[in-house]
Amino acid sequence: MTQLKLLIKNLGPGLLFAGMAIGTSHLVLSTKAGAQYGWIMVIPIILANIFKYPFFEFGVRYTNITNTSLIEGYLKRGKVFLWFYALITFVSTFTILAALYTVTAGLFINLFKITDIPISMVALVLFLFISGLLIIGRYRFLEISLKLVVSLLFIALMVTTVLVMLNGRVTPVAGFEPVPIFNEVGILFLIGLMGWMPTTVEASSWVSLWSIEKWKSGKLKPSLKDSLLEFNIGYILTGTLAIFFMIIGWFTLYGTNTILSGNAVSFADQVVQLFTTHIGAWAYIFIATAAFATMFSTCMSAHDAIARVSVDIIDLLAPKVKLKNKKWPFALLVILLSLINLTVVLGFSSNMGKLVALATFVSFVVAPIIGYMNLKNVMSAEIPKQLRPTKGLQVLTYAGILFLALFSVYYFWMVIFQD
Repeated sequence: MTQLKLLIKNLGPGLLFAGMAIGTSHLVLSTKAGAQYGWIMVIPIILANIFKYPFFEFGVRYTNITNTSLIEGYLKRGKVFLWFYALITFVSTFTILAALYTVTAGLFINLFKITDIPISMVALVLFLFISGLLIIGRYRFLEISLKLVVSLLFIALMVTTVLVMLNGRVTPVAGFEPVPIFNEVGILFLIGLMGWMPTTVEASSWVSLWSIEKWKSGKLKPSLKDSLLEFNIGYILTGTLAIFFMIIGWFTLYGTNTILSGNAVSFADQVVQLFTTHIGAWAYIFIATAAFATMFSTCMSAHDAIARVSVDIIDLLAPKVKLKNKKWPFALLVILLSLINLTVVLGFSSNMGKLVALATFVSFVVAPIIGYMNLKNVMSAEIPKQLRPTKGLQVLTYAGILFLALFSVYYFWMVIFQD
């Protein structure tokens, strides 16, 4: 019982990771994977979660042992590491948040049936509201809200998945032929799916910074074993929910030739209808609210993380302008991110798919590089030999780097040399 209480008390960074990850990669891409390609998509979902695991685990390991963030570790490895990560964060600034807020705004419009209001206007309200919550509530509010949302979503998804499986797969339409996977369109979709499955690799430093914030608010810092256990629970949860979404898409849409819309509002309605068809019309409000809460929490955690990371990068790259108090720079960057991404939403609101594709593609291509950077951190002299990753975890890291790198090369080869 004491161990359980300790685990519940330590819940925080891993749960925030789960809340942030269970967003576009799950609600959009996993559902679409099952709907378009069927059960076979469970393979890339599982592979992405396995091969990327060390990249994220190293963020928790490095921070727990050194009491510093992964970002500080990048600087210790050399300024080129930090500048590269700064560039990736800059690209993320213009893609990730805009994609997340677009989907969330679509769900909000769908939930309250306010189709006469432009999606950009709803996104503006969300940007303002979430910015206020982050500036006033900061980490503590983020953690408490995510514990509730993730718990409710897991229950709702588990119930829906069981009901869907009990009802059996939908009957394919006459003359249905499976969509090919290994062509340019299919490979690009796989890259998008694995690029954000369970989430972007650059988010490893987000978990690192959340861990530090968690320890600041608590009386005792957990041991390395407890920190890794808490993170592993969140990680397994994200992978499980991704498979749930894939199964729902597979059982309800695969073989029907249904095309999932690239428009945020239409897509949101299609996803909610998937759930209510198998539970009942009475569950519409419940499911729509759960889906919206999921995306809302994802927006909030990603917004917090990118602002937090940006403050750290600026602090480390400009040591002469040492930020003694990061509260106001954090607030300023939260607002600045809102303004930048609102501008992007105005340009992409009519086609969410292109925005998500761009964000996921960038994440996939840089994943092997960031994975290597994280490995360099945990294998450095700052980490005692007995606390470094096991040989098995090191082998898995190199396998993940090789797998993701070769997949990227294969895609570029297809684009250049194939018709």
